[in-house]
Amino acid sequence: MTPTEEERRGAAGAPPRPAVAMRGITKRFPGVVANESVDFEAAAGEVHALLGENGAGKSTLSNILTGLYRPDDGEIFVDGRQVHFHAPRDALEAGISMVHQHFRLVEPFTVAENVVLGDHRGEGRTFRLRHRAIERRVAELSKRYGLAVDPRAYVWQLSLGEQQRVEILKALYREARILILDEPTAVLTPQEAEVLFETMREMAAEGRTVIFISHKLHEVKAVADRVTVLRGGRSVATVAAADATLRSLAALMVGRELGGVGEAHARAPGEPVLQLEGIWTQGDRGEAAVKGASLVVRAGEIVAVAGVAGNGQRELAETIAGMRAPTSGSVRIGGKRLRGGDPRTAIAAGIAYVPEDRLGTGVSPSLSIASNLVLKSYRGRSASRGPFLRLGRIREHAVEMIRHYRIAAPGPAAPATDAGAGSSTRRRLPGARLRPVHRRRPSPTTARAPRPARRRSA
Repeated sequence: MTPTEEERRGAAGAPPRPAVAMRGITKRFPGVVANESVDFEAAAGEVHALLGENGAGKSTLSNILTGLYRPDDGEIFVDGRQVHFHAPRDALEAGISMVHQHFRLVEPFTVAENVVLGDHRGEGRTFRLRHRAIERRVAELSKRYGLAVDPRAYVWQLSLGEQQRVEILKALYREARILILDEPTAVLTPQEAEVLFETMREMAAEGRTVIFISHKLHEVKAVADRVTVLRGGRSVATVAAADATLRSLAALMVGRELGGVGEAHARAPGEPVLQLEGIWTQGDRGEAAVKGASLVVRAGEIVAVAGVAGNGQRELAETIAGMRAPTSGSVRIGGKRLRGGDPRTAIAAGIAYVPEDRLGTGVSPSLSIASNLVLKSYRGRSASRGPFLRLGRIREHAVEMIRHYRIAAPGPAAPATDAGAGSSTRRRLPGARLRPVHRRRPSPTTARAPRPARRRSA
């Protein structure tokens, strides 16, 4: 039942009753306490940010709220009533929906088919789907909330930014009252993020509760009404976003006051390292996604490739990394032309690629963390001898990388899925740090590089 305006606002200006409240939530995994006695609440009609560093327990807490995990201790209340979620369906029926970092979409299905999949109301219950009616409804929601996407397009044809819109449309189609967005801007450009923020504000204005999970301080300040900070699996504070500063939020996240950031000193770039000459590349739909792109990256530079999702950034990055063969043009590293569509050649030339789809492309979830860390270098002498892997060396390397990069995981033998979501990006970097490389990624929000010396946009 949807709460009335009086219930949400309270009497005589009193604080609104929480639409959702979590009390004393604790969740343990082997070797890791992900959440410990966490208290959290969010009201109807607000955007409430859940802020914390990678590995702070944000995703675990949201997975508990959506019925994916069951808490070891603690209570959950929705509209003042205690609830017990035994499965995700229980949370969906209570009006709670979540857009995960790694999307839950069926790639061979169309956008409209994914939206109605699993819906136990209306069209979702019929034996024969009325595709045109569903497509019209999806198109209406898409236009109303500024989530542009073609209802008839197949999911595998969409960029990650477009796939995220499909996930949000699923929640709106099911009339979710509590919507959780887990690191939603990780796959978006700044322009797309601003459009998303407008959609979040509109949903909150309609009386929905929007829980925004992030570790980006400026985004939290830009869109949230209140902020709850998690640190080391514990809730440390809930503050009004308007009263907080970037410095105060950062101090709550890390547990200490941070010093000033030193000013970067520009220096002249070095010799050309990466050269693209007239690159043409086809997209997944058979169209030309990259049209005659030329680019030069010099040693000591960070070059940003900016644009709205679906404009060829992913295809360009995959062409550089050898994952997609260009139809014409060339890629050169240090003046040497690389063979198109050959990832091994690109890796040997010193290219490291941190893909936008971290779980689907960046790591192998079913393999151990140690195996993931050595996937690109297992043919080297440090990892193998003839046809045999040197498992002891591989494990020692993984232990050192887990310590150095602060990967939140029980140990090197744990599956990659046991590590925190934010750690999946860090797992892609250790192998690249063994030698100088040039990292390419379609979204500048998640590209990592040590000691950037100079920035320019292309």
